[in-house]
Amino acid sequence: MVLRATRAVFMRGGTSKAILFRADDLPRDRADWAAIFLAAMGSPDPNGRQLDGMGGGVSSLSKICVVGPPSRGDADIDYTFAQISIAEAEVDYGGNCGNMSSAIGPFAVDEGLVPAPSDGIVAVRIHNTNTGKIIVARFAVEGGRAVVTGDFALDGVAGTAAPIRLDFTDPGGAKTGKLLPTGNAVDLLDLPGLGNIRASLIDAANPGVHVAAVDLGMIGTESPHEIERNATLMAQLEMLRQVAAVMMGIAPDLDAARRMASIPKVALLSAPKDNPTLSGQILAASAMDILARVMSVGQPHRALPLTAALCLAVACRVPGSVAQGLVRGEGASIRIGHPSGVMVVDADVRIGDDGALLVPSATVFRTARRLFQGEVLTA
Repeated sequence: MVLRATRAVFMRGGTSKAILFRADDLPRDRADWAAIFLAAMGSPDPNGRQLDGMGGGVSSLSKICVVGPPSRGDADIDYTFAQISIAEAEVDYGGNCGNMSSAIGPFAVDEGLVPAPSDGIVAVRIHNTNTGKIIVARFAVEGGRAVVTGDFALDGVAGTAAPIRLDFTDPGGAKTGKLLPTGNAVDLLDLPGLGNIRASLIDAANPGVHVAAVDLGMIGTESPHEIERNATLMAQLEMLRQVAAVMMGIAPDLDAARRMASIPKVALLSAPKDNPTLSGQILAASAMDILARVMSVGQPHRALPLTAALCLAVACRVPGSVAQGLVRGEGASIRIGHPSGVMVVDADVRIGDDGALLVPSATVFRTARRLFQGEVLTA
């Protein structure tokens, strides 16, 4: 068998890693992408390790990004995100990855897909095809290439790097077309063994379902490993996600919701409290405005999916929501405590003349780095 060689770049974006392809290096028929992506990642793998591919056995390390020419006039490039299942032969285009969004602008500049000054600050307008939204990435360039080194520290990533500012414009209704898909700030979700659970179903950057951790019998400071080891809780969280997906109109039924594993993200929320981090440090309650544990593609995230953080920051400003009842900050910036530290998100939420909630933008800073470049070999 002759292996297929496809040009690719492996990059870290925020607290995730992915293989990045140029659209013109992939088959024209998008239906042919799945086989390439699965083989490149080493999926499906019943052992959950993806040893026969580039994946790392957790959702944040099993991602693909495709970058190509823009399909709309207000963008510089198109960016399509694919979440690759680890144990099953599934490629999910249901939502965006905010962390990997930070790698798209630097990739486009370094690949010569967008013009950039030799030195200075460049703004790249990214059209995320999964959500139909525009993300503006601003970062420094030197010698016509994205700057990598800097003094910006990102919790969950060792060392420091150059900052990348991401402005998610008009993030409300990214998947459903509505900030509040059900029209309510809080809904009751009927879950087997738990009864009615209060939940906020919010769609900003990516759809999210937010519940108070205490309502699921949690303290709120559990580590990802503790959550993973609790089989009953894991099953309840997956059922919560599926029920929410149907209520939000993302999926027509529970079976379809099961297959669309990447959305909505499930956020388990608590008021600020001292939070043990994966590094062994204690993050003081005073360092955060709200505490979160987030489920992503069936696994507890080691930090925060960026789109989940954006959605949560917006939710903190939705009157009557679960998040609004737990958050302790009132400014535009929301400090979200998570298993690896804290993330700061600026969420601009306003009330329009008609009384409807408006979200002009949400902003966060990330870092990214090109790790290697070459060819991915697939059957």
